[in-house]
Amino acid sequence: MASSSSTSPASVITPEDVLESLMNDGTIDSLRLKIINQLKANEELKSTTIKMAEQSKVLNTPGAEKQTKRELFDALRQELEAPVLEKASKSVWELILDGDGLGKEISETVERVFCRLSGREAPLFVEAEPDRAKDESRDKEKHANADNGTEEFHSASKKRSFGDMN
Repeated sequence: MASSSSTSPASVITPEDVLESLMNDGTIDSLRLKIINQLKANEELKSTTIKMAEQSKVLNTPGAEKQTKRELFDALRQELEAPVLEKASKSVWELILDGDGLGKEISETVERVFCRLSGREAPLFVEAEPDRAKDESRDKEKHANADNGTEEFHSASKKRSFGDMN
């Protein structure tokens, strides 16, 4: 495969070119780590996995307490590995396809890399516009409340974008 850096704007950029660039610059590793951390923080997935283990045939079979830890582990793995991995896989796909969170970040990153490789200007992802409209609305509400003698404070919890964190 030809080096992506030597790609001219007139040539066709393939998905493989974009993937190669993402792999070479560490983006894939960064995204993988984010997915892993979000899976680790997924309390529903943890709870489901614990329930599956507690209800497993292996642990609830008479004589299970006489088996070695290794025997129990191997039997549990054989019984639960596929269903647990299936649930984890579904959770990963939910993260990847999420239009507001990680999925949005992935889409925007891929598009930026594609544009860079093809010599086009990267699109400006309009994330600040809705926030600006909310801020203006909030300011108007504060002024209106101040005029009638009451003042409300709104906690403006704002998520930082990936770019803001770097």
